[in-house]
Amino acid sequence: MTSTHTVTGRDIDFDVVVIGGGPAGSTAASYLAKAGLSVAVFESEVFPREHVGESLVPATTPVLLEIGAMDKIEAAGFPRKYGAAWTAANEGGIDPLGFRVSEHGFGTADVLFGERPQPGVDREYTFHVDRGRFDLILLKHAESLGAKVFSGVRVGGVDFTEQDRPVVEVGMGPARTTVRARMVVDASGRSTLLARQLKVKVPDPDFNQYAVHTWFEGLDRTALTDSDHQADYIFVHFLPLEDTWVWQIPISDTVTSVGVVTQKSRFKEAKDDLEGFFWNSVASRPLLLEALKRTKRLRPFKAEGDYSYGMRKVADDSMLLVGDAARFVDPIFSSGVSVAMNSARLACTDIIAAAETGDFRAHRFDTYVGKLRRGVSNWYEFISIYYRLNILFTAFVQDPRYRLDVLKLLQGDVYDDEEPKALVAMREFLAAVENDPTHLWHDKLGNLRVSQESKCLF
Repeated sequence: MTSTHTVTGRDIDFDVVVIGGGPAGSTAASYLAKAGLSVAVFESEVFPREHVGESLVPATTPVLLEIGAMDKIEAAGFPRKYGAAWTAANEGGIDPLGFRVSEHGFGTADVLFGERPQPGVDREYTFHVDRGRFDLILLKHAESLGAKVFSGVRVGGVDFTEQDRPVVEVGMGPARTTVRARMVVDASGRSTLLARQLKVKVPDPDFNQYAVHTWFEGLDRTALTDSDHQADYIFVHFLPLEDTWVWQIPISDTVTSVGVVTQKSRFKEAKDDLEGFFWNSVASRPLLLEALKRTKRLRPFKAEGDYSYGMRKVADDSMLLVGDAARFVDPIFSSGVSVAMNSARLACTDIIAAAETGDFRAHRFDTYVGKLRRGVSNWYEFISIYYRLNILFTAFVQDPRYRLDVLKLLQGDVYDDEEPKALVAMREFLAAVENDPTHLWHDKLGNLRVSQESKCLF
C-alpha cells in the first residue's frame, strides 16, 4: 500500500480498489489489471475458505476465457457439469405433474447444456467446484495479471467526501490506514459493505430462504437418477414440504455437497437444531434418506440465511456494486457465481471506458446498471414463477416449443435485450391459472407470490 501514482495532478494509491476477493472481486480485478489499471483487492479472509454456491452455469465460461483463467480451472480437475436434473417430491407411484417417470417410480426432468449453442461458450459443460479451491485460483490469477491482493485486510468503510477520490479505510488487526483511489468496486458478497454504509440495502419481502448444508463422502449419486450418465449432474430434489428442496452437487469423485433450502418460517421451527432440521427434511424423501444414511458426513452442518435482498441503487459517483454485494436471489438455478462474474465483466467495461476519459461520475455506469437489472430481473421472475407453480417449469422444460428457451435461462444467458420467449409464455400461463379457480393446476399453486415491491428492487 505504498506505491503512489499521479493521475490528473492528484496523488492516488490505486486507480481502483476492489472490496472482496471472491469470484466477483477477483474477476473485476482481472479485467481491470489486464486493461492496464492499477488495482488493489482487499479481502478480509485468508483463502482457501469454505463457501456455499458450488455449481456453475455455462455463462461463466466466456468470462473464464476472457480473463485467461480457463486453463487453470480445467487443470484443477473439478467435476464437469454437463446438465441439470430435477426429481419430483412423491415416490413410489406415477407422478401426475408433468415429469416423466423414472425406473424408481418418481418423476424426473433434465436438460443437457450442449442442447443449445451459447455465444462465447466453447464446450458442452461447465463445472462443479470446491469454492475454497476455485476462489483461490481466481484470486491468484488476478494477482498474476498485476492486481495487488491484500488478504486478511478488512475494509471498515469508504469516505466519498471528495467526489472523484474516495478514501478507503482498511485495517489488519489493530493497524489502520487509508488508501486513495479513483474508483471503488464493492464485491464484498452478502456482507454488502457499501450498501449497509450507504443504507441502500432492502430485504426481499417475498423470498426469505434459509439453507442447511454439508459435505458427504460416498453418496451413491445414481440412487435418484434415470441413468448412470446423470450421476455428475446437479440435482434438485423436490420435497413434499412447502417451498422446500434439496441440492445435490458433486465436489469430487467421492464427495457430494447436499443442502436443504426452505422458507424462514419453517426453518425457525427447528430452533437452531441444524442436524435435526436437515434429517427431518430429507426423511420426507425415503430414497434420498436411505442413500445419505450410507455415507460419511465430512463437515459440520452449516446454515445460510437472508438469501434474498435488493438495492435501491448499485452505482454512484466513483463506486458500484457487483455480485452478491448488488443483489442475491434464491440459489435454486445456481445463479450466484454466474451473476458475480458476469456483473464484474459488465461493470469493468464501463469502468475501463470511464478511466479513459478520467470521468467516474454515476452516468458512466448506466450501461452496466441497465444490463445487470435486465439479467437479474429475468432470473428473479424465472425463479418466482418456479416457486409459484413447479408444474409449469416442468411442463415447459419438456415442451419442444419452449425447451431451448428455458435452457437459455438455465445457462445464465440472460443479459441481452430480448426477453426470453419462454418467460413471457410462463408469465401468461401463470396468470391464467391464478385467475381460473377451475383450472386443473389451480390447486398446485404455491404460497409464494411475488409483489410489485419485490420486482422493483433494483
